[in-house]
Amino acid sequence: MSTNEHSLHADDRWDAGDMGCGELVIDLRLRLRALAAGQVLRLVANDPGAREDLPAWCGMTGHTLVHAAHPVYYIRRKEN
Repeated sequence: MSTNEHSLHADDRWDAGDMGCGELVIDLRLRLRALAAGQVLRLVANDPGAREDLPAWCGMTGHTLVHAAHPVYYIRRKEN
């Protein structure tokens, strides 16, 4: 995840603000479901727990955490 954020492409963007991780991952699942396989979502998540929760959630769901520099995360939707 050493990619420079400025070189990344996002197909969609979402600023989740201070949303807590429980609600965040539910909404994140729906937002990723709306994307085509392989597309990337740029997420801004200010909750301090996102640093640990988002990588773990991606690992459990099969989505790829392309870049993480709290509070900005790039997540690629898994292939079907």
